[in-house]
Amino acid sequence: MMTTQIETLSKRPTHTAYIVKAKDGTDKSDWIKVGAAWEHSDQAGMNLSLTILGQNVSVIIRRNKSK
Repeated sequence: MMTTQIETLSKRPTHTAYIVKAKDGTDKSDWIKVGAAWEHSDQAGMNLSLTILGQNVSVIIRRNKSK
C-alpha cells in the first residue's frame, strides 16, 4: 500500500463536517457536527477527521485525475 504525506494550508480546519438529520413533524433538520477537514496545500484534496459512533476516523479525499 502506498502512502503519501500531503501538507495542509492551515493548522485550523478549513471545513466542518456535519450529518443532517430530519426532525419529525417539521420541515427543519438538525445539523450535527461529526468532524473537521483541512484543505491540502495543492488544493486537490483534503484530510477529514471524523467521529462516527464513538470512533475517530481519518479520511483523505483527492480530486480525480482525468484519464
